[in-house]
Amino acid sequence: MKRNISKEKQDLFTAALQGKNIPILTLDNKWYRLLDEEERKAVKDIEDQMNALLKRQGKLNTEKKELKRLKKKLMGEIVTMVDEAGDNPTNAQTRKIEQHKQKIEESNEKLEEYEDELLDLPKQIDQLNIQLMLATMEFCYDDMQENSEKIQEIARWVTKIRIELKKRLIKKQEMEQKNHAMYSYLNDLFGADVMDMFDLEYDPETQHPVIRKPDAPEKTGENNTEN
Repeated sequence: MKRNISKEKQDLFTAALQGKNIPILTLDNKWYRLLDEEERKAVKDIEDQMNALLKRQGKLNTEKKELKRLKKKLMGEIVTMVDEAGDNPTNAQTRKIEQHKQKIEESNEKLEEYEDELLDLPKQIDQLNIQLMLATMEFCYDDMQENSEKIQEIARWVTKIRIELKKRLIKKQEMEQKNHAMYSYLNDLFGADVMDMFDLEYDPETQHPVIRKPDAPEKTGENNTEN
């Protein structure tokens, strides 16, 4: 679900952005890793508008360069044609020169249109970028707040488990010490033969007395009984 930015937070975030050099978010790979799928859907319209404007800006800059190259080429050709025509140009030469001049004039008009649009595009892109930044900050603020609460909850759980683990380890140690003391006393009192009768032995690996588990009975087949 799309979350709306509260007026208070919007004012706070806008103030924080003053004087900041904000990169174009849709051109930054790190930005795409900030938002999850649901959050990306919420800002998809802004993202698409920005990408369309950036594409348009790139196209205009490319066409502007091409028009400037064409204009320079046409002017060079006019100079050559005027020199070749001399004082008495033919009708064909005059017509061709006029055609070149017309193309140069059209190029100038087109360049002027491009310049006007290119002057306005950065403002539009910047406005959308700020909207996207505000939405991103809102999402990240909420996510960080939620994560902080979960982190504190986990930290409390870990502390509780550590305390419980420490208690259990102490209890384990106390029981091991008690078993060891009882085994030593019984072994000294009754001897190894009696201890063996009660399935009590000393485990060299754990260095603790253990009660030996009886061997599992052998399995007998269902059809072993003879009638």
